[in-house]
Amino acid sequence: MLETTILGFDEATFRNQTTSAVALRPQIEEVVDRLRAQGFANLFLVGAGGTYAAMWPYEHLARRNSTLPVRAVIAAELLESGDATLGSDSVAIFTSVSGTTDDSLRAIEYCKARGVTTIGFTGYPESPIAQAVDIPLVSEPKTWPFDMQMLLFMTKLLSSRGEFEGYERFADELAGLPDILVRVAEQAEPVASAFAEAHAETDYHFLVGGGNLWGFTYLYSMCILEEMQWLRTTRVHSAEFFHGSLELLGDDTSVIVFQGEDETRALTDRVENFVKRITGDVTVFDTKDYELAGISPEFRGLLAPLVLDTVMGRVSKHLERVRNHSLDLRRYYRVVDY
Repeated sequence: MLETTILGFDEATFRNQTTSAVALRPQIEEVVDRLRAQGFANLFLVGAGGTYAAMWPYEHLARRNSTLPVRAVIAAELLESGDATLGSDSVAIFTSVSGTTDDSLRAIEYCKARGVTTIGFTGYPESPIAQAVDIPLVSEPKTWPFDMQMLLFMTKLLSSRGEFEGYERFADELAGLPDILVRVAEQAEPVASAFAEAHAETDYHFLVGGGNLWGFTYLYSMCILEEMQWLRTTRVHSAEFFHGSLELLGDDTSVIVFQGEDETRALTDRVENFVKRITGDVTVFDTKDYELAGISPEFRGLLAPLVLDTVMGRVSKHLERVRNHSLDLRRYYRVVDY
């Protein structure tokens, strides 16, 4: 088989980062066991921007499987609005690639002042966030996304409550993610290149996803296409698609459909079938198209956000290429004071 050249992809670094995330398994399990022994009433998944949206799959997982109250929270809003259920019997998880996100750092201090046990996933042990939380869990620098750590934490927690079957097997299978995701990137490369070439001049995209991919849909729309490429987008949950924004569709609107493998797949299928009647520019990115060797069929759906993050990472690099617009270019974010 010919080796695939992947644009702007440092495979060694990618493997090291992914390996470091799944290698946190013993520490994550020890933390979960300790929290369970101590007892706690609820779990807050706190983020800002992309890290907030990336928490939604795990709120979704808990809502489907558990009676434990779990909610995703915007850090800045928590500071202003508070939460009547947040207290000394609460646990809060934070994630930050840089370990310096100001909203999250202030939310950590807010939580600690109320006796909340705080956990932080980041790649920098000396960063402000790693130093501020009660329990820092550190991967290689710039490791993203945090789905690997969150999958291990949430499935271990639910398993300990009798609300998730097969945790040991699932966690063992996650050890294969470095190889699995490199293969996903290789498989996605020609698809990503073709999409970017076809949409080099497209200035508006309509994105749809549901279930545990709704967070990724929001994230890719806002944090990548808007923030990193300055493109206009609309993002709609597949369950809400027929309640408003569909009126924006025209016969040449670019529609991007994110399709996963959970129970909401039928909702996204319904959207796909409809939009193909309206516009001739529909692109479906479906996790079923990727092999995921070594992952049991019943666990594939849990990996959808992680798989599509890898796939769309390829799309992002090719959009950067064809549009000659660096993914690192900003006008306002961390450039001006606000």
